[in-house]
Amino acid sequence: MKKVVLITAIAILIASANGYAQKTTNEPAAKVENKTKVTGPVAKYDKTIHEFEDLTQGVPATASFTLTNDGTEPLIISSAHASCGCTNLAYGKDPILPGKSTTISATYNAAAAGPFTKTITVVTNASDQPVVLQIKGKVIPKVEKTNP
Repeated sequence: MKKVVLITAIAILIASANGYAQKTTNEPAAKVENKTKVTGPVAKYDKTIHEFEDLTQGVPATASFTLTNDGTEPLIISSAHASCGCTNLAYGKDPILPGKSTTISATYNAAAAGPFTKTITVVTNASDQPVVLQIKGKVIPKVEKTNP
């Protein structure tokens, strides 16, 4: 008798647990679109990581990042700094008008053999937080010709 009561109690617990489980339906969720118009500059990058193929030692390579202003006011790059002196940066100093783009170029001096990851920190007036771009790759040692 106790076994029947125990089994019945377990069955009731399982059935009630299924009643509280999250159910999926095919009904579309109510869409609440609260599209507030963004004012000010909006920085949009085409990518934040550039993966180089194998680089030859002693041959510099350049990565380009496109920065577009998707906002309503001019976007200004306050500063851009590479994580080391082995990476040279070039970027426009003029304000980027709404809908326009600029290029940030990072040239890596592939002097040392081996894998590398370098960062470029970009500060704009679009956010209080800087954006960190990365360049990655592997430098292959240059093969020296030997005379027989």
